[in-house]
Amino acid sequence: MNGAAKGAIVGGVFLAMAGGTAYGVYALVGDAGDSGGTAGGTSVQAAKGSGPVGEKDAAATAKAFLAAWAAGDGRAAAELTNNVAAAESAVGGFRNTAYVSKAVITPGTPAGTTMPFKVAAEVTYEGVTKPLVYDSKLTVVRGLTSGRPLVDWQPSIIHPQLGQNETLRAGEPANPPVKAVDRNGEELTAEKYPSLRPVLDQLRATYGSKTGGAPGAELWIEPAAGGSSARRTLLTLVEGRPSTLKTYLDATVQAAAEQAVARYPQASVVAVKPSNGHILAIANHRADGYDAAMTGNRAPGSTMKIVTAAMLLNRGLVAADKPAECTKEAVWGGRTFHNLKNFELPGATFATSFAKSCNTAFIKPIDGVRDDAALSKEAKEVFGIGLDWKTGIKSTDGRVPTATGAEEAAAYIGQGQITMNPLNVASITATARTGVFRQPLLVSPDLDGRTIATAERRMKPGVQQQLVSMMRLTAAGGTAAEAMASVGGDKGGKTGSAEVDGAGSPDSWFTGFGGDVAAAAMVEGGGHGGDAAGPIVAAVLSAR
Repeated sequence: MNGAAKGAIVGGVFLAMAGGTAYGVYALVGDAGDSGGTAGGTSVQAAKGSGPVGEKDAAATAKAFLAAWAAGDGRAAAELTNNVAAAESAVGGFRNTAYVSKAVITPGTPAGTTMPFKVAAEVTYEGVTKPLVYDSKLTVVRGLTSGRPLVDWQPSIIHPQLGQNETLRAGEPANPPVKAVDRNGEELTAEKYPSLRPVLDQLRATYGSKTGGAPGAELWIEPAAGGSSARRTLLTLVEGRPSTLKTYLDATVQAAAEQAVARYPQASVVAVKPSNGHILAIANHRADGYDAAMTGNRAPGSTMKIVTAAMLLNRGLVAADKPAECTKEAVWGGRTFHNLKNFELPGATFATSFAKSCNTAFIKPIDGVRDDAALSKEAKEVFGIGLDWKTGIKSTDGRVPTATGAEEAAAYIGQGQITMNPLNVASITATARTGVFRQPLLVSPDLDGRTIATAERRMKPGVQQQLVSMMRLTAAGGTAAEAMASVGGDKGGKTGSAEVDGAGSPDSWFTGFGGDVAAAAMVEGGGHGGDAAGPIVAAVLSAR
């Protein structure tokens, strides 16, 4: 449809709204006796006051706001909030850019100064009308300068999925829909695999216009300018013609990952294929919707000992079958480091110290390294950490900065300034498994010609063999044994727990391999690595 025709139709709808014939039905539930009658039949006359807002004034203000919104009177609604400009724009946009042609807004039962409500709207675009029904809520507070009860303005009032500086938009999206499929051709949908919703949104935003589909018409959430989020479709008005986009995900492994993270709050996991770097699964279970699996940046705890061990083995400072001094504590840079519950392992080999996650056995060799950047170099040159990975969607590189003194010792055991996410740690395990860094990939680089990161050098065969043997020992009789008991075949693992300032419990980390699959999980505040993250990784590896 050409622009002139579209404008004529939309303009007609707006005139009908402005005239009150098609917009702003307000279904008032409950006692309205404390309200007057201006916008939408409701107004609020509460006097200027101080202190907390009373429930009666809060209810009156909330109902007045909802009535004005339902009537399409953006200015009247905005004047009842503590952010007039933002509220007027959002309420106006509900009609003008989201193309809502009718709205029935029904207040619920207040809880103190918070009013829940239901919106039953209709979105009309180019002659097509579809229903949009959802629940939301608002809270009334005391105006800082006016002293009046005012709605505490949040974008989520208009729609619960709206974040700061995000808006509702309807029309023809810039990118056609895509039908994402796994490595075997099975369709991947957000309904079946909820963790993939942000992933699928990003894939559409990046590759939708490159794969030959037609856009259709939709209602979507437009992300904030300069933000990292992709557009999120709320309602399909006219079906587009999707194109097929093949990913490297594995539906079976993805399903196992989804189920595994659902057992723990704030949990994330990634699985990759060591032989080629293909990403097999990405899953998160978080209330905030954040993709911590791919973009998180938390201290990885003792899972970092895989990289530290590789560096120490490469420099000949330790050997798997040689004794390593595992004392109760070690001092470096003026700071004392302890093992969990101050355990010690007199006469133990380095392999046993690795398997039992002895911190002091990794800190004591620092004096022989004589290179503040040794760990940083090993991470980048062998494990590819910090090489600007281009996976196909947004991902955050691990960070291993050069450190000195106590910070250097902390880095050796995955604390200090080091940050990782499950993608980074899964890749570290994949590199240890094969001795070669292969940059993780979600989709083929042939789709967009992006450059893939390559490491400067491969791991020495002797180092790789010792590292894998120590991870096998950890899974057989070390700290990873209990979690990995259900995983069959050739397997290895490494636990980690990372202390976080102000947190009551450390982050739980775990990584492992089974056959040609490597996985890593992190549970914020989950405690010991084997307790929460371990069972997640084991479930993913068992699905391979």
